[in-house]
Amino acid sequence: MEKINIYAVSDSLGETAEQVAKAVMKQFDIADFDIKKVSYISDKEAIDHLIEKASKENSFIVFTLVVEELRDYLAEKAFENNIGAVDIMTPVLLPLVKQLGLSPKHEPGLLRKLDEKYFKKVEAVEFAVKYDDGKDTRGILLADIVLVGVSRTSKTPLSMYMAHKNIKVANIPLVPEVSLPEELKLISPKKIIGLTLNVENLNKIRKERLKAMGLRDTANYANMERIFAELEYADKIYKDLKCKVIDTTDKAVEETASIILDYIAENNK
Repeated sequence: MEKINIYAVSDSLGETAEQVAKAVMKQFDIADFDIKKVSYISDKEAIDHLIEKASKENSFIVFTLVVEELRDYLAEKAFENNIGAVDIMTPVLLPLVKQLGLSPKHEPGLLRKLDEKYFKKVEAVEFAVKYDDGKDTRGILLADIVLVGVSRTSKTPLSMYMAHKNIKVANIPLVPEVSLPEELKLISPKKIIGLTLNVENLNKIRKERLKAMGLRDTANYANMERIFAELEYADKIYKDLKCKVIDTTDKAVEETASIILDYIAENNK
C-alpha cells in the first residue's frame, strides 16, 4: 500500500488535529504513514500551498480551523483536488451553538492561551515555594514582589495567594540578630512590601503558633518585649529601604493581596 501522509492542519498549534489523527490511525494495521502538523494557518495562500503539496501525494487532511472563511476555503479546495479532508471542530461546535444559543468566538489559539496562563501560575507557585522564608536570597533579584516582615505577618500565605495571580513573590523574614540580605539593596524599593501587625495581635498569633507546635506560650518568641523589639527593628528597615508598608492587622489575606496588586498596577503605569 502506498504511504499515506496525514496533514494535521490548524490556525493554532495543531495539537488537537494531530492527536485525533494519531488515535484514528491506531485503528488500522498500517505501518507506512506520516502525520505532518501544519500550524498557524492564517490566510488562503497558506492553504493553497498545502493543497498543492497534498495533491501530489497520497494524502488526507484533518483540520481544526475556527475562522469560518479559512475553514470553508480549505474544505472547498480539498474537494476540488479530490483530497480527503475532515473538519474536527464543526461537528461538535454546531450542536453546542444550537443548544447554548450563543455564537462562538471564532478566535484561534484560545486553548493555548489558557495553557500558557496555567503554566505561568504553576511557575509562580513553584517560585513562591523555592524562595519562601528567605531560603534562597537570590530569589529577591528574580521576584516581581518581595515581602519582608517579622514572623507571623502573613508573608507565606500572601506569597502563595499572589502566586495564583501569576505574581512571582519571594519573602524574607526580619530578625534583629540576622543581617539583612544585600540583594534587598539592589532592587527598586517599589518591588518591596513591608508587612507589619498590631503588637497584641502578633502576640496572640505567636502564642497560638507555639501551642500548635506543642510548646509553652511563654517562650521568648511570644514575649511582648521581644515583639516590640522586632517591630521597631522592622520599622527601621522599612524606612531605610523606603518601601511601602502595609498593616495586616485584622486584614484577610485576600484584602492585603488586593492592596499589593493595586500598588503593583499603579507603579507599572
